[in-house]
Amino acid sequence: MIRSKEKKVVIFGGGTGLSTLVRGLKKFPIDITAVVTVADDGGSSGRLLNEYDIPPPGDVRNVMAALSDVEPLIEKMFQYRFASSESLKGHSLGNLMLAALTNITGDFARAVEQMSHILNIKGKVLPAANQRITLHGELEDGTIVTGESKIPVYGRRIRRVYLTPEEVRPLPETVETIMNADLVVFGPGSLYTSILPTILVRDIRDAVISCSAKKVYICNLTTQAGETLEYTASEHVQALYDHAGEAFIDTVLLNTADFTSLLDCGAYEGPPRPVEHDLEELRKLVPHVVQKDIAVMVDGHIRHKSEKVATWLMDYMENTLNP
Repeated sequence: MIRSKEKKVVIFGGGTGLSTLVRGLKKFPIDITAVVTVADDGGSSGRLLNEYDIPPPGDVRNVMAALSDVEPLIEKMFQYRFASSESLKGHSLGNLMLAALTNITGDFARAVEQMSHILNIKGKVLPAANQRITLHGELEDGTIVTGESKIPVYGRRIRRVYLTPEEVRPLPETVETIMNADLVVFGPGSLYTSILPTILVRDIRDAVISCSAKKVYICNLTTQAGETLEYTASEHVQALYDHAGEAFIDTVLLNTADFTSLLDCGAYEGPPRPVEHDLEELRKLVPHVVQKDIAVMVDGHIRHKSEKVATWLMDYMENTLNP
């Protein structure tokens, strides 16, 4: 297929959900761009943020590994986390490499670009911001929590999240890529700490709302303690709208797989809390709601089945976009 005719897909998020999705999508002849949150402040990413004053590389690293096309040993080395050395303990090699490249090039986005060449990734990975930012959460009782890793710890409903500095400039390439996209995808992933931080950057939010691309939200399979406990599907979507300032999703993809049968496939870590599909309320917010069997058990966790979600997205583009 001629590169210029490939459908352009932009995916927003971070963490395991985004990595899972791009692993499935990279097998198809499409132009993939992942816009990844850099609001992480825990673990190796948090230490590098404080020591080198760079955007935290953890989510960016994971998505790059998922999109990479290198020998399995190279990817394994990139993701390797040191465990014995006191000074290196907890750091992943990929995070250290991105920190080193940032110092060499003087620019985090440039470091990501160079590492993408080294890993021969399928598509592009763009940080949502090319600077250090901090995520704050305002809880329902008015408490302000500072730091992405601390927000879920309080176990109270979140009223909103916001960034400092308030005015963050994304890369011009990011805005241009969104404006030229055929499909924009949000999720799956942590709603308040992975997905929403990407559209809190004003220029990114404006591009998402104004671009002509179809916009899809892949709803989480389960609720998340400290973030979306007892949230319904419509409440996930409403949170997106509240932070964007207006409605913008065309289609929501929901799971129909029976969690009981999934539990028979392996040990589930914690009680299953599937997201309630309040279809009547959801259809008031979104023009199209699609339900598919897209869940699978992986290492004791219920995850999206990347191949099925990716295949559905390809069919969705085929059926809804003009050739």
